[in-house]
Amino acid sequence: MHYNYLALAIPLFVGFMLLEYFVAKKKGYDYFQLHNSIANISIGIAERLADVLIAGFFFFVYDTIQKKYGLFHFRPSVAWWILIFLFTDFIWYWYHRLAHEINLLWMVHEVHHQSEDFNYTVSARVTIFQAIVRTGFWAVLPFIGFPAEMITSMLLIHGLYPFFIHTRVIGKLGILEYVLVTPSHHRVHHASNEKYLDKNYGDVLIIWDKLLGTFQKEEEQEEIVYGLTKPLKSYSFLWQHFHFAIEMILAVRTKKTFKEKLKVIFGKPEKIDPSLRAEAEKIFRVKQAPEKIDEPLNKYVIFQVLFLLASLFGFIAFDHTFSVLFKTMYTLFVVVTLINCGAIMEQKIWVFRVELFRAFLILSVMFFYPEHLMTKLLLVSAASVLLIVYYRDAKVKYLNYVY
Repeated sequence: MHYNYLALAIPLFVGFMLLEYFVAKKKGYDYFQLHNSIANISIGIAERLADVLIAGFFFFVYDTIQKKYGLFHFRPSVAWWILIFLFTDFIWYWYHRLAHEINLLWMVHEVHHQSEDFNYTVSARVTIFQAIVRTGFWAVLPFIGFPAEMITSMLLIHGLYPFFIHTRVIGKLGILEYVLVTPSHHRVHHASNEKYLDKNYGDVLIIWDKLLGTFQKEEEQEEIVYGLTKPLKSYSFLWQHFHFAIEMILAVRTKKTFKEKLKVIFGKPEKIDPSLRAEAEKIFRVKQAPEKIDEPLNKYVIFQVLFLLASLFGFIAFDHTFSVLFKTMYTLFVVVTLINCGAIMEQKIWVFRVELFRAFLILSVMFFYPEHLMTKLLLVSAASVLLIVYYRDAKVKYLNYVY
C-alpha cells in the first residue's frame, strides 16, 4: 500500500496550533478566540482538499510549459536550487504586493486577512482561488527553464515557512530580522493600523521589502489591530469567500464607461466604496449580529471540524485509491459541512436545510456499492417518508440541540 505522505502535514500543523495555544495560555495571553479559530481552520480544510485534487494539474501545466516553451533546460544542482529559491521568493513578493494593490487579486487574497486574531490558525486562511492565481505567477519559472519537479518541490518547501510566522508568542529574532521575514515583520503585514498598511510583503526573505521600499518594522508603542480596515464580522464560509467579489461587481455597475469599469477591477481596494458592503448584505439577506457572538461554541461544530480533519488526513493519505465519483461526493460533503459549521456559529435558522442536504450526501454514498441495493432503497424511502411526516418536529428538535 502506497501512502501520500503530504497527509502528515495535517497532524503536524494542528500540533503546532495546539502548542501555540498552550504556550499563550501559560503566559496569560488571550490570543485565541474559538469562533475565529474554527473559521480559520475551516477555510484551510477546503484549501487542503482542493490542493490535493488539482495538484496534478499544476504539475502538468509547469511540465508542459517548460518542455515546450522553456528558454533553458536546467538540471537540478546546488546552484540551480539556490536560484529557484530566490526566483520563487521574488515572484511571491510581487504576487503578494499586487494582491494588495489590485482589486481583482485582492478578491482572492483578502480572505487571508479577515481574521481579527493572529495565530497559527490564520496561516490556514488560504483559498483555492488564491492557489490558482499564484500558479499563474509561478508559471514564469518553467518559462525560464526550471523543470516541474524542481518547481513543485520548491513550492512545498517554500510553503512551509510562512506557517511559522503567523504567531504572537515569538518576539523579535535579533540578527535574523535583517534577512528573513519574522513573526514580528508579518504581524505588521496583518495589521490594520494606518502606518502598517501594505507593508512587509515578503514570504521568506525580507530583503525584497527593504530594497523596494515596502518595509516597516514593528513598533512597540502602538498596539497592533488585526484584520481588515472594515471588519467583516461573519463566520459564514461562503460570505467570507465571496463578499468582496460581490462588492466589486456592485462598484463596477455604478460606472458608466468601460474604462471606468476597468479602473474598478484593476484599481486599489481602498477605492471601493465601503457602503457597498451594506448593500451586498441587503441583497443576499446577510444579517450580521449587532454584537459579536461570544456564546460558548457548540460542541457539535467542534466535533464536525475534528471529524473533517481526521477524514481529510485519510483522504489525502489514500487519495490514489478513490474513484472520481467518490472524490466528488466527498468534496461536496466537506463544503456543505463547512457551510453548516459557519451557519451554526452565526445561529442561522436555515441550517436545518443544510443538514438535510448533508444527510442526503451521506446516504448517496451507499449507492456506490450495488450490494443489497433494494434494501438500501427501502431504507432511504422509509427515512424520506418519516422526514416528510415529522419535518417540523425534527427541525425544532435540531435547532434546540444546536442553539
